[in-house]
Amino acid sequence: MADAALRLESLFGQLLGVPLPVRVRAWDGSQAGPPGTPTLIVRNRRALRRLLFKPGELGLARAWVSGDLDIEGDLYSALRLLSGLFWERGDDARTLAQALRDPDVRAAVRGLVKLAGPPLPPAPPREEIRRPRGHLHTRRTDRRAISHHYDVGNDFYELVLGPSMVYSCAYWDDGGTLQDAQRDKLELVCRKLALKPGMRLLDVGCGWGSLAVHAAREHGVRVVGVTLSQEQATFARKRVADEGMTDLVEIRVQDYRDVRDGPYDAISSIGMAEHVGAERYLEYAESLHALLRPGGRLLNHQIARRPHHDESAYRVNDFIDAYVFPDGELAPIGTTVTQLERAGFEVRDVESIREHYALTLREWVANLEADWARAAQLTGPGRARVWRLYMAASAVSFERNHIGVNQVLAVRTPESGTSAMPLRARTWN
Repeated sequence: MADAALRLESLFGQLLGVPLPVRVRAWDGSQAGPPGTPTLIVRNRRALRRLLFKPGELGLARAWVSGDLDIEGDLYSALRLLSGLFWERGDDARTLAQALRDPDVRAAVRGLVKLAGPPLPPAPPREEIRRPRGHLHTRRTDRRAISHHYDVGNDFYELVLGPSMVYSCAYWDDGGTLQDAQRDKLELVCRKLALKPGMRLLDVGCGWGSLAVHAAREHGVRVVGVTLSQEQATFARKRVADEGMTDLVEIRVQDYRDVRDGPYDAISSIGMAEHVGAERYLEYAESLHALLRPGGRLLNHQIARRPHHDESAYRVNDFIDAYVFPDGELAPIGTTVTQLERAGFEVRDVESIREHYALTLREWVANLEADWARAAQLTGPGRARVWRLYMAASAVSFERNHIGVNQVLAVRTPESGTSAMPLRARTWN
């Protein structure tokens, strides 16, 4: 008798303490759960073994990436329904130990062990990064982390990001396309920096060169873009050459800590500071401050998390750390502003564009899903599944205000106190 789904629904409900809010389809073809909801597909017993050997986010991630778990129906609805039950419950050793004191939880675990079959831990998917032990955010480990995320293949990123090749939050207007919104974001950055012909711009974490090309073409500035990704640099250099801008734009494979040819009139750091890490953030801010001329502006565009009552309790999301952004860390916006000011900057404007990132991510997911077969061919089905879950879950997190994104405009104000900022802020709009 095919009844695995009914047993799973009962055991998950017993384990979680509430009924599972989605439908379940098991490996034997059976289904159970509320009709009209997304369906959680448990393709095989190995999915259960992954969850039992690594309870919480990492076990779920391994089951998803390997294809042992899947969602049928609206992915965003499923993530909203399931996030509070799995991803937001906490899965550290203390939390698990407390849960196992409950006899119903222990009974549910025994039931899952019996249903899972032979108790052999499945090997992690090959897409999971393996880290050598050592210090975080050295030049070597940062290069390795950046390569893991960005050296996936330029063709894959072009499929997801579209022709703009901008991998950060777009700036939306009603009725606009992704291409329009990314162009408007690039122009917004340039206007906030008050770029003028002949100025020198340092673009830290320049990606595939989109901002560098836009700033040179539209504002006549000379740009140095630095990245740790060889694939990004190769793409960006060809793009610069094709645009006939080699006299204005230089793309380097270089750590920002090794840039020595300041001062620059302006610095942009778009979606890069998330890789810096809390221990290195003041060093990052001080490095950019030293590279900027007095009176020059910094535009720091960065994802932020909500603050914790006890900041020592913050930990990096297991799925993101193992599969997406190794060693990446998010900080509250207040912490970022404080660190920039400790480095000597005067923060003049903070603009939250949280909802814009949710819209951007939904467009990227749509691009991925529309050409799924090619995406899986370009980067492998496991890596494509990583990006689909990561982008969709991030969109939900932005929509629910679990994370945000902010543009912080800061000035290296000289001792005279003359910031050269307009009396009325946000003239760039």
